[in-house]
This record gives sequence, structure tokens and C-alpha cells, in this order.
Amino acid sequence: MNPWKSVVAAAIVALASTTAATAARTDLVLGMPLEPPHLDPTAGAAAAIDEVLYANVFEGLTRIGSRGEVLPALAESWTVSDDGKTYTFKLRTGVKFHDGTDFDADDVKFSLDRARADNSTNAQKGLFAAIDTVEAVDPATVKVTLKNPQGSFLYNMGWGDAVIVAPESAETNKEKPVGTGPFKFGNWAKGSSITLVKADGYWGDPAMLDKAEFRIIPDAAAAVPALLSGDVQALPNFQLGDALPQVQSDPRFKVVIGSTEGETILSINNKKPPFDNLKVRQAIAHAIDRKAIIDGASGGLGTPIGSHFSPANDAYVDLTGTYPYDPAKAKELLKEAGFENGIKTTLKLPPVTYARDGGQIIASELRDIGIDAEIIPVEWADWLKQVFTEKDYDLSIVSHTEPNDIDIYSRKDYYFQYDNPAFDKVIEELNLTSDDARRKELYGQAQKILADDAVVGFLFELPKIGIWDAKVDGLWENSPIQANDLTRVKWVD
Repeated sequence: MNPWKSVVAAAIVALASTTAATAARTDLVLGMPLEPPHLDPTAGAAAAIDEVLYANVFEGLTRIGSRGEVLPALAESWTVSDDGKTYTFKLRTGVKFHDGTDFDADDVKFSLDRARADNSTNAQKGLFAAIDTVEAVDPATVKVTLKNPQGSFLYNMGWGDAVIVAPESAETNKEKPVGTGPFKFGNWAKGSSITLVKADGYWGDPAMLDKAEFRIIPDAAAAVPALLSGDVQALPNFQLGDALPQVQSDPRFKVVIGSTEGETILSINNKKPPFDNLKVRQAIAHAIDRKAIIDGASGGLGTPIGSHFSPANDAYVDLTGTYPYDPAKAKELLKEAGFENGIKTTLKLPPVTYARDGGQIIASELRDIGIDAEIIPVEWADWLKQVFTEKDYDLSIVSHTEPNDIDIYSRKDYYFQYDNPAFDKVIEELNLTSDDARRKELYGQAQKILADDAVVGFLFELPKIGIWDAKVDGLWENSPIQANDLTRVKWVD
């Protein structure tokens, strides 16, 4: 045997091993607590849909950035007419959907017309209500004319519900999503995981990851061991409760406490007796001890709110003092409303930790004032069907993570079933106003009306608790929109 051959062979093996050890990883496994009911952002209200697909697989005319700013996406630029009613979008050229079909103005017209059609299943159909006409001027130009000026139009076009889909694949996106983004759909193992892979020929900067797997992990008891073992490398938005300090003290991980747009509320069916009685809703508001709920349901990290608005927004008004925690006052209001003998009701809770843990606390607080709330745990799909769609509920708990969505209380078919012409008038003016100072004033008025009417029990702003391997870079620290944007995520030394 030639000894020099052995030396050379050993050197080659050593060099290969060193290269493999130092090469940056190109795969990432992320844990998420809820599985999406399907994979079409334009046909469902579940935040988990956008958390997998927004900006990764699907794109809109515009997109929302990590600081909440409006950025170009499939529209590279736009102009607005002097009267504020006509938007002319210049589209990117050479863009293809993941199935090889071309993207052009006809796809934009199809998507916007589909979203605002009478038979639309879009969960945020109100985003498109101001649109009068959509015209494909040429393959790279779209003209959208509004019925009236709308200060938030470009922002609205950046929601996940406004992504552009192709007529060839629109009907099958729930199971096999086809978009234009830097990742394409790989596989969905129902009940287990959803895998995305890097899309070849992407029009923009290519993704730095070759593969991303979103693994469904319903609770912290399973998430923490998966993280510690390295089986999962990121929990971008996970409520770990008592397990958080263990991870915070481990130098292998980066823990970031950020903000979200998630107003966590005790939902109330305003048309269902006795909750159609203002005094009953006021009694519920006085029965809520926000500090106890925040400590028990968010590890003490939530920010108390008194209306439906994020404290991170410049237009936020602190209305937590409108109905301070006062069980004696709550009992008095119930008596005035004619319910001195108490009320029996139900509290339907989806599977997320903040709802299940918070529900136990709220049920106890309501019991103290004479409201006996039977807790009914429901799976996420059942919550969407029974509570959100069919309005078959009394009380519930959920975080509304859509951005800047105070206008949902003006929608007559929304599951709160709230109806106040004064509030509707404020929202109507807000939609027509582009002046920032006036918009801020109107947002304040809207917040106060909701607080005074005790439409729901305003609890806290959901914190974004992000935990990931210290060598992972590019995940969002805050959540201005419900998304896990992986477009610039990479491994670093």
C-alpha cells in the first residue's frame, strides 16, 4: 500500500468534513401551535394560513414590511389620481406562478374581482368594498378605480387576503397553493407539518433557505423538548408559559419579546340575550381583572387594552380605565339589568393556550358576580364554523391578529353582531380620509365608542414571543401582520 496515497486520502476526507461542518445550513424547521384549516389566504380567517404562506408562497400588489410599512410587491410602482380615486399600478414583468403560468394584469383583475364578488368567500371582503372597477390596461398595467377615496387602500392591498392568485389554480389553492413567491408548496402531512421549498426562477431576490418545514406542535410541553433537542430550530410565535425562563437562560437560543396586532378579547354575541343588554356587558367588563388574566394566560407579558387597538400604534388611546375591575359594581349592574338571580351561559374556547388558560380565569371571575359560564372546549375548525361563521355562541376568547382591524365592528354580518350607527359613521369618514391628523382623531373616537359600549371584553395585546436558534437570522421580531416571512431568513456563523 502506498503511504502517500493514504495521506492524500485522509487530507481529502478531512477537508470535506471541515467544509461540511462550516457550510451554512439551508433548511429550517419552525414550530407553530395551530394547523391551518386549508392553504388559501383568500378564503379563510385563520391566522395560521398567513403564518405559513404570506410573502413566502403568495404575494399581493403591495406587501407589509416588518415595521408595518407598505412596500412594493407584484406592483413595482403606482400613481394616484388627484382626486384619490384612481390607482394605476405598474406590474413587474417576467413573473411566473409556480405552475409555470405567466403573471399579468388579467390575474390581478381576476383576483380583485373574485375577492369582491357577491359570492366571495374572502374572510376580509370589506377590504375590497371601495373598489368600483378594475381594468387590465395592458399586460403590465392595472387601473383600479374606487367609489370614493380610501386612505388605507395601499395598506389593504398588502393583507394576506389580497394576494394575487391565478384563475388556473384558484379553485385548488386550499390543498395545493400556487403563488408567485420565493417559496413553492412542497407537501402537507395533515396533522403534522407543511413543507415549502425554494422556488426556481423567482422574479426577485431568491430565498436563502432551500427548505422550510412548519411543524404543528399544539402545546409548550412538546415544543420545548423539540427545541432543546434541535429537532425544531425556531418557535417564531409561541406561548411557552412557565417554560420560557428555561429557554431564556440557554445561550443556544435567542428569545425576543415583540409586539403583535393581536387584540385578545372576550368575544360577546351582542344580539343574543342577555348580552344585548348594555348593563350586562358593562357588568362583564367590571368583572374582568386584566392583570390576573395577563399573568395567567400570557406569562405576564401581554399589554392591557381597553378597546380594539394596538398600543404600538400612534393612534392608540388608553381606555383601560373605562370599566376598572370592580366586582361589586358588576353585581350592582346585573341587578339593575334584572338578573339578580344570576345568568347561565357558555364560553367556547379554541385550543390555543391563551384562550384555554384565560378562559378558566374569566369563568371564575364571572362566577364571582353571578354569571355561570360553562366552558366548552372546541377545536379550531369547529370554532371557525360555530363561532365565527354561524355565530352559534354566547362568549368566546380569541386574538384578532389582523392588522389595524377596528373596522370589523362596523360589519353587519360579523360574529360580534354589533350595530351602532355612530360607530359606523366614524368608520365611514375614516375610510374617506387621508389626512393623518384627522385619521388619528377618528381612530380615537372609534376606540372610545367601542370601550363605552363594552362590545366585547377587552383583555390584552398578545405578545409575540419568538425563540429560535441563535444562528438563525432574519425572522421578524414583531408581527405587524400575521406572518412568518422567510424571504430573508438564513443561518449565520
